[in-house]
Amino acid sequence: MRHILTSTVILSSLLLPAAAFASKPADDPAATTPAPRITTGVIGPFLVNSLNLTAPQGPDASFLPADAQVGVSFVVDEKGVPENIQVTKSINPSWDSQVVEAVSKLHYRPARIDDQKIPVDMNLTVVIAK
Repeated sequence: MRHILTSTVILSSLLLPAAAFASKPADDPAATTPAPRITTGVIGPFLVNSLNLTAPQGPDASFLPADAQVGVSFVVDEKGVPENIQVTKSINPSWDSQVVEAVSKLHYRPARIDDQKIPVDMNLTVVIAK
C-alpha cells in the first residue's frame, strides 16, 4: 500500500508541471489569435442638395394633420443616388407620392469605407408642418 501511495505522489508531482507547460495562458504573446481589422476610414453619406416640397392642392391639403410625418427608406448607391424608395409611414397617397418624388431628386456624397464607395441603407422622416 505504501508503494502505491508513494508512486502516486511522485507521478502526480511529475505530471503537474507537464500540464502547466502544455497549456498556454491567454496573455501569451506567442499564442496565435487573429488581429481584428481596425479602420478609421468610415465616412457616412452626406446630403448635397436639399429637399423642397410643394403642398398638393385640393382636398388633400385641408385634411393634413398637425405635424404630419412621412417615413421613407431607401438605399444610397455608390454614385450617391437614392434607389428602392419605399414609404414606411404614410399620411395619404398624394403626400406620399410628393415625398417619394422629392427624395428621388436628392443627391448624396456616397458613403465610404477605406476610400471605397459603398451603398448604405437610409431611413428618412419628412415632417410636414402647416
